[in-house]
Amino acid sequence: MDNRELERFIGSKDLSVSEAMQRIDNNACGILFLTDEQGKLVGCVTDGDVRRYLLAGGEMNGTAFDAANKSPKAAHSLEEAKHLYHHKNFIVIPIVDDDGVVVDLYTGELGASIKKNRSPLNIPVVINAGGKGTRLDPYTKVLPKPLIPVGDLPIIEHIMREYLLYSCDEFHIIVNYKKDLMKAYFADNENNYNITWYDEDKPLGSGGGLSLLRGKFDSTFFFANCDALLTANYESMIKFHKDNKNMITMMCAYKNINIPYGVVDIGVNGSIKEMREKPLMSFLTNTGIYIVEPEVIDDIGDGVPMGFPDIIELERKKGKKVAVFPVSESDWMDMGQLPELEKMRIKLYGE
Repeated sequence: MDNRELERFIGSKDLSVSEAMQRIDNNACGILFLTDEQGKLVGCVTDGDVRRYLLAGGEMNGTAFDAANKSPKAAHSLEEAKHLYHHKNFIVIPIVDDDGVVVDLYTGELGASIKKNRSPLNIPVVINAGGKGTRLDPYTKVLPKPLIPVGDLPIIEHIMREYLLYSCDEFHIIVNYKKDLMKAYFADNENNYNITWYDEDKPLGSGGGLSLLRGKFDSTFFFANCDALLTANYESMIKFHKDNKNMITMMCAYKNINIPYGVVDIGVNGSIKEMREKPLMSFLTNTGIYIVEPEVIDDIGDGVPMGFPDIIELERKKGKKVAVFPVSESDWMDMGQLPELEKMRIKLYGE
């Protein structure tokens, strides 16, 4: 591996969590090796490490070293790296010299790749597909948002196929706007998806349509908007939800935005409190994908328009457990706006 490629996987232990997550997303291998001032390997951090760090109360502006595994596995030769890689479930093996400095990385004979071991979950999936998709106008004057194509398939079918990888093949789809086109598309679809349709008589928002499913099932279910695709580990999400006995678990993606200006904070009479040049802003954003317990449906009035965030707040006020499961920004694809359509297509199909 040449030096330029090597640099994609190595960062200073003084990087912030936000900066480390950007580096992890950019190298597309799910891991970053941390080094000290002398270049010695002192830790490694993955998106899973960051998730555990945040769930334990850590912050995005904390140091990546705080979230890291401080005893990373390393090899001293290529042969040793191959042995470790092929006998354990490693993604990348760093190769270090006698001083502990990273000199190479072994990513397998076919290059770096993350192997997804998907266990069957067999959990119902509810998709809210009733909105008008005004942000995608003028496309949605012709097609309902779920049928807008991304490459060879409409977005809703990309979403469904991701769930099918986990044997989640029971789909409940809430429809309203151009619902006949939606039903016609799937009536002619050779894949014969197992779909139950729920017609809204009036727009019920991003959450109110769940009232149409009252009494339909009594198990935990996924609830998703029809404009977001998540490629994270669904098995880990369900385990987190169950282990913590949550009523609702909200999937939130790390989001890092570089402000292209100098930012100034002011105090009394315009005095300057702080100046930051092109700062990195970091936060968690709602992906519109949730894991929900069926009891939540009983708290939604019939025919009452509600946003799902309002339903979450309702459950919180009732003292029910509601939590966030953080995922990598690279695992979340959102097509709610026109500029995102091409980004999603490239990510799914390549250039």
